[in-house]
Amino acid sequence: MDIEAYTETPLISGACHVARTGSRAAPFLPMSRAEMDALGWDACDIVLVTGDAYVDHPSFGMAIIGRLLEAQGYRVGIISQPDWQSAEAFKALGRPRLFFGVTGGNMDSMVNRYTADRRIRSDDAYTPGGEGGRRPDRCTLVYSQRCREAFKDVPIILGGIEASLRRIAHFDYWSEKVRRSVLADAKADLLLYGNAERAVVEVANRIAAGENPRELTDVRGVALWRRVPGDYVELPADDLDSAEEGAARKPGKVVIRLPSYEQVEKDSEAYARASRVLHRESNPGNARPLVQRHGDRDLWVNPPPIPLTTEEMDSVYDLPYARAPHPSYGDAKIPAWEMIRFSVTIMRGCFGGCTFCSITEHEGRIIQSRSEASILQEIEQIRDKTPGFTGVISDIGGPTANMYRMACKDPKVEAACRRPSCVFPGICPNLNTSHDDLIRLYRKVREVQGVKKVLVASGVRYDLAVESPEYVEELVTHHVGGLLKIAPEHTEEGPLAKMMKPGIGTYDRFKAMFDEAAKKAGKKYHLIPYFIAAHPGTTDEDMMNLALWLKTNNFRADQVQTFLPSPMATATAMYHSGVNPLKGVRRGASETVETVKGLKQRRLHKAFLRYHDPENWPVLRDALRAMGRADLIGPRPDQLIPAHQPPGTGKAGGKPQGGPRRHPGTKFTTKGVPIRRV
Repeated sequence: MDIEAYTETPLISGACHVARTGSRAAPFLPMSRAEMDALGWDACDIVLVTGDAYVDHPSFGMAIIGRLLEAQGYRVGIISQPDWQSAEAFKALGRPRLFFGVTGGNMDSMVNRYTADRRIRSDDAYTPGGEGGRRPDRCTLVYSQRCREAFKDVPIILGGIEASLRRIAHFDYWSEKVRRSVLADAKADLLLYGNAERAVVEVANRIAAGENPRELTDVRGVALWRRVPGDYVELPADDLDSAEEGAARKPGKVVIRLPSYEQVEKDSEAYARASRVLHRESNPGNARPLVQRHGDRDLWVNPPPIPLTTEEMDSVYDLPYARAPHPSYGDAKIPAWEMIRFSVTIMRGCFGGCTFCSITEHEGRIIQSRSEASILQEIEQIRDKTPGFTGVISDIGGPTANMYRMACKDPKVEAACRRPSCVFPGICPNLNTSHDDLIRLYRKVREVQGVKKVLVASGVRYDLAVESPEYVEELVTHHVGGLLKIAPEHTEEGPLAKMMKPGIGTYDRFKAMFDEAAKKAGKKYHLIPYFIAAHPGTTDEDMMNLALWLKTNNFRADQVQTFLPSPMATATAMYHSGVNPLKGVRRGASETVETVKGLKQRRLHKAFLRYHDPENWPVLRDALRAMGRADLIGPRPDQLIPAHQPPGTGKAGGKPQGGPRRHPGTKFTTKGVPIRRV
């Protein structure tokens, strides 16, 4: 799996192995037999099954994959949010000639369906009308099983974030246990993880040429069942550094053996070790295959996909999307579509490495950026084709707002690096932090005829922004809509170190620059920080100090975000194991991490963030007294909460929070102005 060979392979080519759909793309990929008939199709080559509504737009994964395969000449149909109670809905488009592609959608289905307190949500932003309950728990598994029932011998290929983050044995927060790889439970043939455009095209072409998907062992970014070949040297994950020294003198290729499913299921420290190794092997420039035993089979995980070049990114985003929901939904509003319909993605990936976030595990830490021409062309399409456009681009960004075209200064250093973050504990000297390309892009976007305002709603990485005063001034002067949200996540060093986030001093520097730029521009703008409660490594005292900081700075959180242990995140390994996988994991010598697991303590941490809510005062009084900090109870400005209780409040000692809501996040008010974190 040579990197050079992959980067030279065009993502979209004229080669294909099936009859073409014709010179024109389908107006929408068909979701019914009637639409197939209108296109003159007797069958689909590939049927994609998704837990989301079908919106033909590059912000929706199934649209990207479907249009990309269509560009290769394949006939692609979509089954969206099928009734999973039987296999009938999975027969709607007939037997696919090549394979079923199955995904849970743009979100992990469990994250989509449940809050951080495991309360079921009443709505779903990816469903027409925002209606909840249109997808099952772990829908990748359920859909795969129904596809197998519908057409027993048709290959099933898993993809999307749900499969990507569950590709090895993983801790499942909702069942409080370690589950097998999703490939095992789904009984699928192949799993594609990460941004899988190049992989899905190669897999489709090779299946069309007659190859068995279970034998596609040389495709990057795939997981499959495979015995370790005889010419490979196995390195145990138990003590990887020492094992590497011994293996360096042995001939052959190298594969790293993770602790087995049976081991990580029973031994939380083994789980933390597997997590550490997986994240060490996330750089496509030096990653080696991983293997993990499940019963009597070996799960083989190839190195991550090679990042797309700018030309390839452009080719993906320039495909002929209808840029609208499928007509079958009528006038029903799809909240996720309403949110992004006037926004533009300019890049992928994140090198921040925040331990609670799964962007790096899925999209990688190497930034993949589009060209200015492609971005400007999409903005013109929004202007000309998207109903309701008023001249405002609601967001221009990606996983972060300001990593566009940033990269390591030396490609050789980048290819050899195993650091989980380029900006923690400080910004790497090899990282190019120039914002010049992004500033130039902002200026060109503002010049597009018909565009009145371009907002930046993606999260600004403020520790990078402070490296460029010119960027902060450009951002504040032209691209802030009154309020700018950023994420210090905490004020205390303990939890920040476990999050791999910068200290609060960096936030203070950015705030000073932001306020100065706003004053210079004659604007009355406000900076809104948001925070996480109950993150691993957070003590009750940490939350108390954060609450005091919020009060001192006159911030009042309306809704709070509680840490949710998503599959494969490093912080999830901390939560489950009580061990810090950011450091060496060795029996009896691992660094322990204090975790917040009980519902009572999780609610207490949320209550500290909402110190101003009278419903929380009884539980906070009890906690402060138990902590020996009763001095913070009283009427003075330097005290956190009053001693008196308003009539009719706090009767139950603080009401539960974190119930169903449309967009999970933190909502703050400052000077009477509400905003919502999205």
